[in-house]
Amino acid sequence: MGRPPQIKPLPAGTSRRGFFQRSGGAALALAAAPALAARGGSRTGVFMHGVASGDPLSDRVILWTRVSTAARSAVIVDYLIATDPALTQVVQRGQAKTNPDRDYTVKVDAQGLQPGRTYYYRFSALGQDSVIGRTRTLPVGSTARLRLAVVSCSNHAFGYFNAYRRIAERADLDAVIHLGDYIYEYGPNQYGSLRTPEPPNEMVTLSDYRLRHAQYKRDADSIEMHRQHPLIAIWDDHETTNDAWRDGAQNHTPGTGPGGEGNWAERVNVGLQAYYEWMPVRIPDVTKRRENQRAFRFGDLLELVMLEERLQARSQQLTATVPTPFGNGFVQTGAFADPSRTLLGPVQEAWLAQRLRSTPARWKFLGQGVMFAQLKLQGAPLAQGGGVFLNTDQWDGYQPARDRVYDIFKGTAGLPPVNNCVVLTGDIHSSWAADLSQDPNNTNLATGGYNPATGEGSRAVEFVGTSVTSPGADDPTGSTAALLRSINPHFKYIDLNQRGYMLVDVTPQRVVGEWWFVDTVQAISNVQTFGTAFQTSDGANRLQPGTQTVPPANPPALAP
Repeated sequence: MGRPPQIKPLPAGTSRRGFFQRSGGAALALAAAPALAARGGSRTGVFMHGVASGDPLSDRVILWTRVSTAARSAVIVDYLIATDPALTQVVQRGQAKTNPDRDYTVKVDAQGLQPGRTYYYRFSALGQDSVIGRTRTLPVGSTARLRLAVVSCSNHAFGYFNAYRRIAERADLDAVIHLGDYIYEYGPNQYGSLRTPEPPNEMVTLSDYRLRHAQYKRDADSIEMHRQHPLIAIWDDHETTNDAWRDGAQNHTPGTGPGGEGNWAERVNVGLQAYYEWMPVRIPDVTKRRENQRAFRFGDLLELVMLEERLQARSQQLTATVPTPFGNGFVQTGAFADPSRTLLGPVQEAWLAQRLRSTPARWKFLGQGVMFAQLKLQGAPLAQGGGVFLNTDQWDGYQPARDRVYDIFKGTAGLPPVNNCVVLTGDIHSSWAADLSQDPNNTNLATGGYNPATGEGSRAVEFVGTSVTSPGADDPTGSTAALLRSINPHFKYIDLNQRGYMLVDVTPQRVVGEWWFVDTVQAISNVQTFGTAFQTSDGANRLQPGTQTVPPANPPALAP
């Protein structure tokens, strides 16, 4: 996500945050306030960072914890897995070893589990037990229904993770999908001032990244979400630093002189080392840490592909130079039309195409960081240039690369189309629902256009979730959202104000996206409200208004 104005300036152009500031007066800093006690009180002892699970497969899942100890030697950690919350029906016991080289984090890839099953687990070390965690494996074969929570942009300095707590209270979820910006790199008062970051400086070194991850994992609401549900996560930019690309970032100054932040490759290496230590995720290839794309198959119902869009292949963001009333935008000419520019890179593009074309699952989800739908400041059909676009950091800044994904959706070179694709997106600190059309301002279907009244011409759909805490725009009357919808008719819903999470309910007949909002992030709160719902039906590849879904009866019990 774009950067706060207190940090070193962006190159000329339009950032997401700059747009929000001009179009509605984004709340870029909260008033300073005394730190409130963590919900549930302070946590001490061996397992103060709680437990977590993630990257579930049909027969295994990653179990995670961290040992807090003053010793500088290896520690043996016991774990057990059971089928009941009281841990009386134990199905697996084991040991793991941790040491200072991995910051005393513990990861167990617990194998030999049954598909589509809820399990409960606990760690023990140095005479203490952890809290009990709850996780779930992926189903195989015929699968009637899934429910997933979707989150992104959890900035500790900007407020309280009330959305995490509401997710933790839902016993009916199969997993939580985190679409990036799990942590933020900034120092005190640079992007949020309600809670002080640890360490009290921008994170650059391995120690910095480890301390920031540790602070986030000590948050009581984060602990609860992690211990109740398995996490499937992909990073965006702030897990390293703002507006990252393959060879650098907006918020990275190379060099060792005054203001220098060292070598970019080394900063990425230490950032990813801490990420893999502190997150319940697998490393697909230990020799290629940046290549974190992964796929998860939920029986015959859903194939979820998680896309890496920052560090392994992304071309540098270009500069927006076309003046508009909202600041500079850009048009799809010159370097913007260069087909060699990429977000995914050729290897990941080929992998994505293969996964989408070969999966037996009915629905195909793309979990990824930046908005896929076109977002324009001035609308026009492609035949007239396509209009003026807003943000060079999202897929709009890489249109030829996006066209190659559309080729997968539409079918090309004799290959059939891929239907039932749903793009899940974070990053932009606001809520959006979109039909996905290459030419949304062209109403002529015969020339590849789009009918906003019926959705004809749409090739897939996109659900964009708001942030957990990071600020959006101050748009209380909805006037900015209405203006954007008038320019961009493929958007069926835009809310720029509220924080929270998405709930995605999947059956063979339809996918429903629900937006749930918390009332505040400036204080601990138990209030949430249902915002709206949109759905896509099997084979339709377009959105229609939906209704709030009813949770399944008798879900597995939450961990005690």
